[in-house]
This record gives sequence, structure tokens and C-alpha cells, in this order.
Amino acid sequence: MTQQKDPEKLSRKAYERELATLHEELVVLQRWVVAAKQKVCVLFEGRDGAGKGGTIKAITQRVSPRVFHVVALPAPTEREKSQMYFQRYVPHLPSAGEITIFDRSWYNRAGVERVMGFCTEEQARRFLEITPELEHLIVESDTILLKYWLEVSPEEQSRRLRERITDGRKTWKLSPMDLESYGRWDDYSRARDEMFKATDSTWAPWFVVRSDDKRRARLNLIRHFLDHVPYEKVTREKVKLPARQIRADDEAADYPFKFVAEHDWTGGDR
Repeated sequence: MTQQKDPEKLSRKAYERELATLHEELVVLQRWVVAAKQKVCVLFEGRDGAGKGGTIKAITQRVSPRVFHVVALPAPTEREKSQMYFQRYVPHLPSAGEITIFDRSWYNRAGVERVMGFCTEEQARRFLEITPELEHLIVESDTILLKYWLEVSPEEQSRRLRERITDGRKTWKLSPMDLESYGRWDDYSRARDEMFKATDSTWAPWFVVRSDDKRRARLNLIRHFLDHVPYEKVTREKVKLPARQIRADDEAADYPFKFVAEHDWTGGDR
């Protein structure tokens, strides 16, 4: 899969302006999902450093966590390894009035588990055979299912992973598994292509987002997400603040509050 290069990176000012508009639409979508008791499930897949986490944060930044649920499961426990593969994912599927976002999903079996040898080839093959039917059942249960693959170029992935090594805010993103899988670009490409071929169904297609420009990728994906959920604007009552109680006396409360220290963050050597 070739990575299309944009002529120039999107400026932060343009990005924030467009994102603010999309955030307003996401709030409208949220209100409709609750009112219509709709179920929405969104899967995010892609190589390490493709921008999944940042895109999910851009989506959820201004909406309610009681409606938008982000699921990022850790490695399976020994008990979970003994279960039917899909068993630990099913409880996280959305109920009425919810949007569930999977930061990596059951497709771990077709990607990292297969490439890194955490499952057998037979298990991976059976997964690819079964998954379209499972997703058919999800869609038939009146759930909107969207699957996104974020495609990053090898050059941009290398730049982002190197940045994680030196940026103290991002070191937590770089796991030993990331380092071990970094050199297996071709193996992951083959696994991705086989995954698409087997699971890119008419009822649950894959949508590929070019993500070398993170800002463009986030805006493009959010716009696509909004366009593929048939939401409508839900009328709500006009909000008016009620009158506030005012104490007759102006005495301070007789309690030794423990205030947090207030620092001068405007300059100096801090």
C-alpha cells in the first residue's frame, strides 16, 4: 500500500479551527445516540505509531465519557487465554445510547498475535474465517460498526518511534513489544493484506486513513465518522441559569481549608 504525500502539513491554527467545528457536530451526534438509543462501535487498528491514540483523544475531547466509551484491553490473562477468543471483547460492545471505541480490537489476532507468534497459523486462519460472521451478527443487532485502519509510512513511523525514546511525555508509549515488532514491517504488511481480503465485507468494510499528517488524518477520520452515522439534530430546551443563593452575611467559613500552592508560571527559570 503506497502512502500518498500531502503537499504540506496542515497548520495548527487551521486544524484547531476545523476541529472545533467537528467537536460541535460530535456533541450533536452524541445527543442523537442517546435519544435514539442507538449503538455505535468503532474499531481503530494500525501499526505502532500510526496515530490511533491521538485520533481517539481528538474524538473524545469534548464529549461525555458516559456515552463515548474507550476500550483498550491489556494483554490477556491466563484465564482469558483459556476462553473462546472473542469472549473478552463481547462484554464491551455498546448498549443502547452508547458509542464504544476500541483502541485495538479483536483484530489483534490477525495482526500482532499472528506476526509475533502468540497464536498458531491455524488459530489465525480460523479467526479470519469466523470474524465476518461475528460482525454480521453485531450489525444485525442494530449496531453501527465502523472499522478504521490508520496507514503510516515506514519513514514517519520511524520518526515517531524515535521521538518516543527522547520525549519524556511519550516514553510510556514505547513498549518492548513495539521495539520487537518494529523490524517486522513486511510481516505486518502481509498480515494486514490478508486481514483486509478476508474481513472487508459489505456489512463491515475497512476504511483506510492515511496518517503521515496527524492533523489531516484526525479531521478526515472524524468527518468520515460523522458522515457514516445517520444522526439528526435533537431539539433541546433552552438553558437558563437559575437564581443563585446568596448568604445574608459575608463571613468566611470557619474551617482551615488546605489550599494548593499557587506558583508563578509566567517566567523565570521554572
